[in-house]
Amino acid sequence: MTGPTALSANERFTRESPPLPWLYRALRGPVRKALARWFDLQVDGLEHLPSSGPYLVAANHHNYLDGVVLGVAAPGPISFLVMPRVWRATPLHPLFHRHVGSIPIKLERPDVGALRRALHLLQEGGVVGIFPEGPFSVRGRLEPGMPGVALLALRSGVPVVPAGIRGTFEALEGRWGYIPRRVPLGVRFGPARRFSEDGGNGRRSARLFVTRRIMDDIAALLP
Repeated sequence: MTGPTALSANERFTRESPPLPWLYRALRGPVRKALARWFDLQVDGLEHLPSSGPYLVAANHHNYLDGVVLGVAAPGPISFLVMPRVWRATPLHPLFHRHVGSIPIKLERPDVGALRRALHLLQEGGVVGIFPEGPFSVRGRLEPGMPGVALLALRSGVPVVPAGIRGTFEALEGRWGYIPRRVPLGVRFGPARRFSEDGGNGRRSARLFVTRRIMDDIAALLP
């Protein structure tokens, strides 16, 4: 049987997280200040984040701003799983993503290589960010989750922290040139859970259960 285990806010993980990549370190402070000044960025639930890795952050997804908001909201570096059109958005994007620690992943079929890289990073004490919906939600609402998040949660056994991001869809809806309009942005982190399984459930049913539970946790954090 697969079952979630809620973690208390006081339960902490002491493994030392990898250092911030230099580009991540250089951009994080100025970008956070800009979002706070121009978009009234609000971050809630930081007490639910473990003090160090490894853990997963699973969030809803509308556009590129989601990664930016999460990247400056969390106290440590997050290595995001990034789909091809984001990885190659411009000729400079692959270089940028490599220098901030992103992990490219293909969505049309299970990308074993990308999942292995994410698992290795978690084993090293890192933090991995994943948008379980896969592609951007173009309707401004939470879409069904894909099973990759459950696979990572079950294989790694690390805590999964849900995050609800608000304002990013409205900021870019109908905008030309990906320049956001000024609307309030925010992210709310929820209590972490660990997921475990035994031989009582099939792998597919376990992944479906965990995926649904994580998506429910994300939905509970949205307006």
